[in-house]
Amino acid sequence: MELTLQQLKQMVHGIPHAENWLEALDQLLPDYEINTPHRIAAFIAQCAHESGGFRFIKENLNYKAESLRKVFPKYFPTDELAQAYAKKPAMIANRVYASRMGNGDEHSGDGYRYCGRGLIQLTGKSNYENFAASLEISPEEAAEYLGTFEGAAQSACWFWESNNLNVEADAGDIKKMTKKINGGYIGLEDRIRHYEHALHIMGA
Repeated sequence: MELTLQQLKQMVHGIPHAENWLEALDQLLPDYEINTPHRIAAFIAQCAHESGGFRFIKENLNYKAESLRKVFPKYFPTDELAQAYAKKPAMIANRVYASRMGNGDEHSGDGYRYCGRGLIQLTGKSNYENFAASLEISPEEAAEYLGTFEGAAQSACWFWESNNLNVEADAGDIKKMTKKINGGYIGLEDRIRHYEHALHIMGA
């Protein structure tokens, strides 16, 4: 089943570069068996939420001090520390993503080098390495590829397949799917709204 330009524009209001996204998706979705109304609707819904309507394919880490305290209290336990990192995306990423997901320590620079990219924010050196290995390219090449329409879409498809998300899509279980993608349930209502709207557009 192929997605049409009209359907994509209806599913994601005001989507920029709709033709480019459609070209990439039509090429990639069948390869990852995202090929039924429920699977396509779930995929588009999650991508739309994660990327702010297909607008942001690189994580925005430009936080103010008070936001750092609220969003990352574990990493910024004091106002002084938050002030020192405020509005410095590279420093923030290097601290928040240090020593996990395959990244080195804060001074390695891995946190920012492997910050969230793609339609479903691929994050961390391990994810980049695994994605790169699936395409037989280097993690550095993968980081560059993630900045393209095709790369941003393919990384989301790869993540989808790696986490068996078609299973949740077939069951219509957006909650479980969100937990796999987000690690929690942030934005669950918005994701469900996107999903139900997308299903309606596909006549399912």
